[in-house]
Amino acid sequence: MPSYCHWYNLDVDLVSTDTICALATPPGRGGIGIIRISGPTAIDIGDALTHRKWRHRRPRTLTRSVIVDTAGDPIDDVLIAVFHAPNSYTGDDVVEIHAHGGPIPLRRILAELYSLGARQAGPGEFTQRAFLNGKLDLAQAEAVADVIEADTVEAHRLALGQQSGRLSRTVEEIRDTILGVLARIEASIDFPEDVGELDVAVCRNEILSAQAMVDRLLATADTGILYREGIKVVLAGRPNVGKSSLMNAILRTERAIVTPIPGTTRDLIEEGANIGGVRIRIVDTAGVRETTDAVEKIGVDRTRASIDTADLTIFVIDSTVGRTHEDVAILNGIPGKSVIEVWNKADIAGDAATPVNAIQVSALTGDGIENLEAAIVKTATQGQTVAIDSQGAVVTHSRHRHALRSARTHLDEGLATINQNLPADFISIDVRGALVALGEITGATATDDIINEIFSRFCIGK
Repeated sequence: MPSYCHWYNLDVDLVSTDTICALATPPGRGGIGIIRISGPTAIDIGDALTHRKWRHRRPRTLTRSVIVDTAGDPIDDVLIAVFHAPNSYTGDDVVEIHAHGGPIPLRRILAELYSLGARQAGPGEFTQRAFLNGKLDLAQAEAVADVIEADTVEAHRLALGQQSGRLSRTVEEIRDTILGVLARIEASIDFPEDVGELDVAVCRNEILSAQAMVDRLLATADTGILYREGIKVVLAGRPNVGKSSLMNAILRTERAIVTPIPGTTRDLIEEGANIGGVRIRIVDTAGVRETTDAVEKIGVDRTRASIDTADLTIFVIDSTVGRTHEDVAILNGIPGKSVIEVWNKADIAGDAATPVNAIQVSALTGDGIENLEAAIVKTATQGQTVAIDSQGAVVTHSRHRHALRSARTHLDEGLATINQNLPADFISIDVRGALVALGEITGATATDDIINEIFSRFCIGK
């Protein structure tokens, strides 16, 4: 893969010559714990750690060895793999130690690494080095974290697509088209006697082509971001309408306490769920009513605040009672929000009339729950779907959507400049702005602050 470092606008101080190390597997106890070492002295440190020479051993092969401390006492019987630069994840020399997954051997091995000159890696520093060494671009690097954090199959597939370079290739295709416009402009300015006047009709068509490609990407953004980030769903309503029972029915587990006593739930209860491939954060809330109980009042205030920040509110009504004045007052307090009205306790109410725009369920028997889940997905996605099994690029980050919108604005301005018959160098300013905006996605024009912010959200060891 070609190196990108020569055209990234990066501060060279970002490319550290330190040797770094970190636990690459979750802390705690397990069968195996993997420690990763990367940097110019990684292999030398491996030599000192095992009293063996690793430089000329077969790379990318697990070899059994014993790690010893500075006094020569054994710490652990391990497997070690060596990766020579540039054929490693980071592009540097890398040593991976597969040790027993207990906290004591891993802690002792890390202590030895520190004493031998390695330092603790920062969050995402291994992947950041891979980016700086041209092993992957910024969009692909972000996808590494997305693969790790994905908790639905759809989110995982989207992350894999981005990691493979689908988005990056499409962005580079758009940039190439814009670069063609810029090359025509600059040639007409610098060599007018050789290339003649600028053919604005060709430039207009190329800008229109770039706009169409940007629009196709933007069309995937809302649903793509939804599948990666998920939504917050709040269960709201009066006390004792069955909100906690409904949460348990959706989760298929007894997560919330359920009693016939009104006001049992006094605080927010939050749990994750996967509904139709969409990541859901579902929040059970205290029943909304006027109360003199200080603790319950705090719960009601938290309910109202949670509704304000919800992407979707499921408003639960007791179908044995029907819609009350209190229900109407609460519903009127959440205007402009996505709301699904659910009439619960259908097992008791029987054929009681349910409004056409509401969903009838029984949290006790599970009847109607699948209809509710389908409504949640439809409301969340606004009826749209993403062809996540296709080979097309999908935008899954708000950062990418912002950059694409900025590029689209610059392209609009470029067309306006052409239509106003302004000088060619004015057009070049607009198209350069589009290039810079698109380059923020792949890292071609990303600032150090953007890069550091992205990698700071990674876990240590990746």
